[in-house]
Amino acid sequence: MDVDVIVVGAGPTGLMLAGELRLAGARPLVLERRPRLRETPKANGFSGQILELLRYRGLLNRLEAAGTGRSHPAPGFPFGGVHVDLTHLADPPLRALGLAQPLLERLLDERAGELGADIRRGQEVLGVNQDDTTVTADVRGPDGRYQMTARYLVGCDGGRSRVRDMAGIPFPGTTYPEVNRLGQVTLPDSVTVLGDGDLDVPGLGRIRGGFTRTDRGVFALGRLTSGVLLIQTTEDGPADVDDDAPMSLTELQDSIRRVLGVNLPLGEPIRLSRYQFQARQAQRYRAGRILLAGDAAHQFPATGIGINVGMLDAVNLAWKLAAAVHGWAPTGLLDTYHNERHFAGERAMVQTQAQVALRRGHDPAAEALRELFLELLADEQPLRRMGALIAGTDIRYPLPNPNQHALTGVFAPDLTLRTDQGTTSVAELMRPARPILLDLASRPDLRETARHWQHRIDVHIAETDHRPADALLIRPDAHIAWAATTGEPADTAAPALRKALSRWFGTPRKTAVPLIDRPS
Repeated sequence: MDVDVIVVGAGPTGLMLAGELRLAGARPLVLERRPRLRETPKANGFSGQILELLRYRGLLNRLEAAGTGRSHPAPGFPFGGVHVDLTHLADPPLRALGLAQPLLERLLDERAGELGADIRRGQEVLGVNQDDTTVTADVRGPDGRYQMTARYLVGCDGGRSRVRDMAGIPFPGTTYPEVNRLGQVTLPDSVTVLGDGDLDVPGLGRIRGGFTRTDRGVFALGRLTSGVLLIQTTEDGPADVDDDAPMSLTELQDSIRRVLGVNLPLGEPIRLSRYQFQARQAQRYRAGRILLAGDAAHQFPATGIGINVGMLDAVNLAWKLAAAVHGWAPTGLLDTYHNERHFAGERAMVQTQAQVALRRGHDPAAEALRELFLELLADEQPLRRMGALIAGTDIRYPLPNPNQHALTGVFAPDLTLRTDQGTTSVAELMRPARPILLDLASRPDLRETARHWQHRIDVHIAETDHRPADALLIRPDAHIAWAATTGEPADTAAPALRKALSRWFGTPRKTAVPLIDRPS
């Protein structure tokens, strides 16, 4: 066996997976087809639940230092061609970070390398075969063809995933006919940016920022940084060019002219792309020893979603794969990856397909739908719910016992904790990516139950204001596996904890280890 896990693809999902596998003690090998790190921006930032997870891992400060500043509550979000205004909420559920994808990938690459991951570029995976114990990848590199074997292989190789095709995993869905053209361009000297973000163009007058809808399509305008514009057009009908041909600045200007009816002067292009939205989700995320994550598992018909969902796929999968590699994974643990993340992907698909319906059409009925949608979001409760849906913070994984505590399956809140070693937090305790039992009510009965699993979990005793439960069992992906209700008697809490520990962390040791309250 050459390595424990082969990861195909070194985008954000694959690099996050490699780092998380190293934290869990597994040996990953990342194989990337491109010879070097990406230089052209594919995304200019990201948002959602992954930012909180990165903070729990101690990575967020590092990313913020390289980006455009600290992560912040998003003031709004483009949703189906309309602007969702979140500024009315005191604590918006959606946070964002301005960081170009090449910088994100570079930092994730550095972190995975620091943790000991093997990342090889210029390596194309040509074939994949598996048996009952191993996966073999047929690889072509600069020095020729060779083979690598591993216990598992994960395809993080994008929407046109070869791994998915070679594993025979169906990828059903829809390709929408609208053609989107996106350009990051410099601002020409003749154009002035006004205080409200609109453009003043000599001979044309004011070009409005945000979305402009005409009977010929949609024009969207935003400013990324001083002197750089982000422009997008959406037109009905198939593209009148070869999909594989690179887009030119002239093609973007022609599209703007068709949509707006004006010739908009543009500066130098930084990034140009043409694409059609797809709504596709892999029928299953696992086929034996081959698994999928990120865009290989799902394609959403809206922007601003993929990085959040894909990197959270990686965090969910890594510790479960490592448990299987180390031989202690309980029966069915690896299958919970599909159950949980396919569910999360379906939730993301619901809101992104709703965006398709909202942005389509130019007749009075379509305009009425958009107007009514914005009117509903004038109230706090639906606005907050929409923000949480976009961010993915509303996810509660479907766990088997319907009578479980309301916190089971959700992302663990970052409680401030008082311990014998001083003040800490849930985020600080989750930094090593180990599962923890957090005793918030000084429950020796629960700590005694956990002693038989203390080779796999850390036990912490702490106090917190307004404790949500007597104890929390938190998985490495920061989701709560079990919780004891406040004042729950030992004769029900201890057996329930024992069952949860067995389900998620395998069989107990026959001889209990001495109980240690791990310092924070």
